Amino acid sequence: MRKLRVGILFGGQSAEHEVSLRSAKNVVDALDRTKYEPVLIGIEKTGKWLLAGAEMMLPAAVSLALPSNGRDLALNPGGEAPAGIDVAFPVLHGTNGEDGTVQGMLTLLGIPYVGPNVLGSAIGMDKDACKRLLRDAGIPIAGFRAFRSHERASIDFHKLTTELSLPFFVKPANAGSSVGVHKIKTEADFLPAVDDAFLYDTKVLFEEFIQGREIECAVLGNEKKTASVPGEIIPHLEFYSYEAKYLDENGAGLEIPAKLSPDMIKHVQEIAIQTCDVLCVEGMARVDFFLRGSELIVNEINTIPGFTSISMYPKMWGASGLSYQDLIDRLIELALERHARDRKIKRTF
Repeated sequence: MRKLRVGILFGGQSAEHEVSLRSAKNVVDALDRTKYEPVLIGIEKTGKWLLAGAEMMLPAAVSLALPSNGRDLALNPGGEAPAGIDVAFPVLHGTNGEDGTVQGMLTLLGIPYVGPNVLGSAIGMDKDACKRLLRDAGIPIAGFRAFRSHERASIDFHKLTTELSLPFFVKPANAGSSVGVHKIKTEADFLPAVDDAFLYDTKVLFEEFIQGREIECAVLGNEKKTASVPGEIIPHLEFYSYEAKYLDENGAGLEIPAKLSPDMIKHVQEIAIQTCDVLCVEGMARVDFFLRGSELIVNEINTIPGFTSISMYPKMWGASGLSYQDLIDRLIELALERHARDRKIKRTF
């Protein structure tokens, strides 16, 4: 039986481009070569797609690199899959990768892909829409307000401090990995942080600061989901920054499994799965929580979690008994299962 050709999509037009290179390298290294043939598809920051060769899989490299001589890749909806791939594995964090755009393109191309579908990806990326759906479902969240760029003149520091208290966070609504995120402690911090957040999105979120433990849980599955043992982030800085998540191995302490009671572990796992169901997320996700005393509060969801050497998603599954290679294998199986399921839907009369 021939090997499945797995298209690894990496790079992309987002502030998390470099993280994607590191994550993709780990995914490529973990692919079972007896079952899969990796096809490397790099996306430049300009948006240009390139089909890359084996020179990008140097075992000594820390991350993949976009090829200087890669072949331009054309996409043909309704025609042959690009590079003859059987399934796509988007390792694209942030804008134009994690937000449903690439997922929509792959759907049009008829290619199975790892991770949530268009709707789940878009909802998971938009922190404002995500929080409103969780709130309506009765899942505890932090207090928040959202403003669009045309409402900028109505953003009032003193009103926000009345609603959210100090300190509070300001963050782009549609960016991940702590990009553009600031902790506001004084009025002097406010306007520069708002200006920076609006560089990354046209909608900005102002969010209540929760003093509590930072707990994370990994979820895997389509209709029937399972949750990993929870892990705990112990930031060494003000908050769990972009650098601490992906670049600095000493940026935060990681406790996996988290030191929680059996009842709380079960509660975390149940709410993590419920969060994915409410947000229409299948395939994979990492759900992030605050634990304030005995109160569990959902912070956000990440639908294409990091796969770097210090990323929590694969580490939590490893602690749950699922190796990195088996995790990648299961994610590909889930992509193929969902694609086969969705092909049975009647679309024409």
